[in-house]
Amino acid sequence: MFNIEEELKKLPAKPGIYIMRDRTDNIIYVGKAIILKNRVRQYFQNSRNLTPKIRQMVERIDHFEYIITDSELEALVLECNLIKEHRPKYNTMLKDDKSYPYIRVSVNEAYPKVLFAREMKKDKAKYFGPYTSVTAVKDILELLRKVYKIRTCNRNLPKDIGKERPCLYYHMGQCQAPCQGYITMEDYRLNINQVIEFLNGNYAPVVKLLEERMQEASENLEFEKAAEYRDLLGSVKQIVKKQKITNTDLGDRDIIAFAREKDEAVVQTFFIRGGKLIGRDHFHVSGVEGETDPQVMTSFLKQFYAGTPYIPKEIFLGSEIEEEELLTEWLSARRGQKVHLKVPKKGEKEKLVELARKNAEIVLNQDVEKIKREEAKTTGALKELANMLELPLIERVESFDISNTSGFETVGSMVVFEKGKQKKADYRKFKMRSIHGPDDYASMYEMLTRRFTHGQRELAEMKEKQLDTTLGSFTKYPDLILMDGGKGQVGVALKVLSELNMNIAVCGMVKDDNHHTRGLYYNNKELPIDKSSELFKLITRIQDETHRFAIEYHRSLRQKKQVHSILDDIKGIGPTRRRALMKYFQSLEAVRDASVEDLLKVPAMDRKAAEEVYTFFHKT
Repeated sequence: MFNIEEELKKLPAKPGIYIMRDRTDNIIYVGKAIILKNRVRQYFQNSRNLTPKIRQMVERIDHFEYIITDSELEALVLECNLIKEHRPKYNTMLKDDKSYPYIRVSVNEAYPKVLFAREMKKDKAKYFGPYTSVTAVKDILELLRKVYKIRTCNRNLPKDIGKERPCLYYHMGQCQAPCQGYITMEDYRLNINQVIEFLNGNYAPVVKLLEERMQEASENLEFEKAAEYRDLLGSVKQIVKKQKITNTDLGDRDIIAFAREKDEAVVQTFFIRGGKLIGRDHFHVSGVEGETDPQVMTSFLKQFYAGTPYIPKEIFLGSEIEEEELLTEWLSARRGQKVHLKVPKKGEKEKLVELARKNAEIVLNQDVEKIKREEAKTTGALKELANMLELPLIERVESFDISNTSGFETVGSMVVFEKGKQKKADYRKFKMRSIHGPDDYASMYEMLTRRFTHGQRELAEMKEKQLDTTLGSFTKYPDLILMDGGKGQVGVALKVLSELNMNIAVCGMVKDDNHHTRGLYYNNKELPIDKSSELFKLITRIQDETHRFAIEYHRSLRQKKQVHSILDDIKGIGPTRRRALMKYFQSLEAVRDASVEDLLKVPAMDRKAAEEVYTFFHKT
């Protein structure tokens, strides 16, 4: 038994990280401390002024553990890794786990390649980026291949020169075939140097080159080629247009600011490389209510730069941060050079930060509107339903349907919606045990009886063993049962609930002649639904999902039955010989057309079995 008071006395006066766990052993919070003994004790002192979120977290702590480190910096690194791995409920969390593409030039090869890369490795290659758009990277690579004719193959050059024919890119005029020795290593290197110049932002040479080629082709009356160079030139100018100059000091820096509302925040980042804005992105952060701006910014920096391979020389921030000295040390160690964290107060740099903040506010406002629309479709529709049925609250809805075709394998489906959204983990399938033939009412009676007796049995076991665990799909009862039918199906459900002494509201989805829901059957009345309402749309989604789930299960059972092979009907042919025959002949038609001698060529066959197969297909 973990005694918190006793374990607090054992805490060391050393730096490290602490891990809070609940009674199901889930990690709910990860933190770091300069002195573990002092920091962890603070959570359990009654006089401490804790935020509502942390107070709620402390109430759920069942036990904790800690890891001692040699320094606070080492504790910071470990904290970042554990938060990213476990995503604890009460840590301020960066929701987006994004990775950015790079362009990789394998300058360590004799004939370098220019490739798309998802991460930056220490492999002696030259990397450009990160870029915020995968499409932009692919456009740039295609442009470079067409202009400089750089190879894309994985051939080992110069070792493999002349061993294979040139690839399709050579015939398309997009590669000069170094694999055939059609271009010298020196000339190929000149092309690579021009590629690197282009990726560094020096576009003038390629613009000049393409203009000259276009002019030359035009003078030689090669108009198709001139048009091709014109299109390439347009592509380059389009890329140049996207690279907006932000300042003239050719620095690498990130601009970071955020906007917040209630428990959510949006962080906007601008990526400036070589003095040019190469992209921007925004990130959603949850759990910020009760946190100060410096705390929110500090949490974001830790999580964002723990997962980003490139760290610029300067990072401009929209708010002050906590642990500035420690974060600077950590980021500098990751970069391999000094990193400067700054909060600009005036001038162009402050305007950039303010621009990032305004962009964050725009995204946040858009998200708020999106959330409102989503709430209207889900919880709003459920409130409308609760009002219609005069129920106090509806959060969990379970919907049931039966599927059979000509009496084949009757099955049932249970679909669950919580707070207006699908909860697929709680969906359940039922294959009828006692019903033979198409009897929907009897099948529904069996399915509902099994569903709720199962739940009662599990709840009784939990009570007997005094278990306090999260309720599962059967032990958690719905606020409303939706039947895929009217009065008859509702009557079946009410009969089951009465027999089990349960009180749950039951509602039927009444359909029109086109099998669309026209209203709800409840308390012996049919209640009409406004077809333009969010409630009607939610009921339709639930009905369609219930029907789909039942039909898919039924179809899968039919397919399993149809997997039976005609070879299984031949005497002496079991699974081993059947597989051997199909592997050797590849098709049933080939087996049918084979002679006895042909059949004997199959390793698993003897003469008696071969004659049985031949006779089976050739008997009159």
